[in-house]
Amino acid sequence: MENLYRLPFTIVQCPNLKLKKPSWIRKPSNTVVLFGLLVSYFLVTAGVIYDIIVEPPSVGSTTDEYGHHKPVAFMAWRINGQYIMEGLAASFMFTLGGLGFILLDQTNKPNMPRLNRVLMIICSFIFILVAYCATKIFIRIKMPSYLT
Repeated sequence: MENLYRLPFTIVQCPNLKLKKPSWIRKPSNTVVLFGLLVSYFLVTAGVIYDIIVEPPSVGSTTDEYGHHKPVAFMAWRINGQYIMEGLAASFMFTLGGLGFILLDQTNKPNMPRLNRVLMIICSFIFILVAYCATKIFIRIKMPSYLT
């Protein structure tokens, strides 16, 4: 297999470039990288690509028995469709749950005071529990007969 990779380089020679990294490029801090990853995770799980391609409305509407229009945030009975607000709400809950697990991981630092450790554990369990319960409620709204 390695001979197959070497074959093009027997014919073509790579140029010998002496490139230097510009002095204004710095390594980003851990916080900046985490923030960038969280924002990209939020946008991907919100379905931004789906929203750009399909262009759904931000919220829907339904008509009640009296003929009045009521706003609806969840597109019921369509598991492969969403309103923009539905995707943002679900993405916020996914990100909140992920932050709960990140916070739970941070409690393992060796020099952390006991009070901070207990508070972080409590906050992380609250984040995870709220995200799980809200996501389960979202699925119940979206597919009322799911898992019943």
